[in-house]
Order: sequence, then C-alpha cells, then structure tokens
Amino acid sequence: MEYLVTMTTHVPEGTSAQEVDAMRAREGEHTRELAAQGRVVRLWRPPLAPGEWRTIGLFTAEDAGDLERTLASMPLRMWRTDEPVALGVHGNDPGRGAVAPVAGDAEYLVTFHVRVPEGADAEAVEQMNAGEARRAAELAEEGRLVRLWSLPEQGHNLGLWQAPDAAAVDADLRSLPMTAAGWLTVETLPLSPHPSDPAG
Repeated sequence: MEYLVTMTTHVPEGTSAQEVDAMRAREGEHTRELAAQGRVVRLWRPPLAPGEWRTIGLFTAEDAGDLERTLASMPLRMWRTDEPVALGVHGNDPGRGAVAPVAGDAEYLVTFHVRVPEGADAEAVEQMNAGEARRAAELAEEGRLVRLWSLPEQGHNLGLWQAPDAAAVDADLRSLPMTAAGWLTVETLPLSPHPSDPAG
C-alpha cells in the first residue's frame, strides 16, 4: 500500500545547532536506507511559515502497522508528529514510474472534490467518468499528471502534478470535463524539493 505522511518536527527548546545538524545527518542517512528498501518513495517540502519544519512523504508499507514501524525507526521521530493518510487505487492513475520527471517543472499535490449533481442519471455519470479517464490519459502522456490516488477515508481523490508553474496546473485542471461541468472543485498545494528526496 501507499501512504502520504505529513511529518511536522518540533525541536525542543535549548537544543543546540550542532545537535540539530547531527540529527539531520542521521535522518538523511536513514532515509537513504529506507529509500533503498523501497519504503520511502518521495519527499517534498510544502509551503512553510518562518521557523516551521514540515515534510510530506510518499511511503510504501504492507499495512498501517508496517508503516508505523518505518516511521518509528526514523531518528527525527523523537521530535516529530506524523499524520499518515492511506492512498487507494484510482483507475486513472498512470502508475509509479510511468511519467518521467520534467527538468525545471515544479510539483503540486491536487485534492479533487467530486459532487455529482442531484438528478444526474447513471448514463450521464458514466459518460463523465469516461471523459475524465480520456483526459487523464492525455495529461499523463503530456507529462503533467504523474500519479492519481483515491482517498478512501475522505471520499476524495488526490493527484500529483508537474508543470512549469501554477498557471499551467490551473489550465490543466480547467480542461477536465468535470471541472467544466461544475462537478469538481480542487485544492492545489505547491511542493518544493526536499534534500533527501529519493527522486532528487
């Protein structure tokens, strides 16, 4: 299974800069080991307030217990709180490694909220889903849509996008049939590179 984990670090008061640097070094070394085992797939920095230390990670694990063992093994865990979200399979997902990174493009996490209008019949829903699948395949072929998951616990979907800028992402999202029909609202989170990202 795949999991998206938001990891927020709170450095205890009185911790010296040398201790922080040593902790970062141990964390980086252990992250490389976990990446070699296929457990850490990606790491990003979300937008941060001054003094904030937060990372978003894509992990693989057999189940929630296996994920917890991985997270607990990381040195920073003693200063950190973790918020894991289970990622479900989505039929329009290009698949891991199917879309190559584009040099110079930024990455974005996009949360999709689908609201089917009252009175929409089964045929209309089927046609809309087919249109979404076609457009998702086109966006993957264009190197824009990198991954797509369902969020079973929230009832939404989550996409990983790459594009030159936020305006390009917005244009892609407006091109989706569900957006044009008013069935879809989105939330876009820009991501920055993480120094320990296995894909870096």
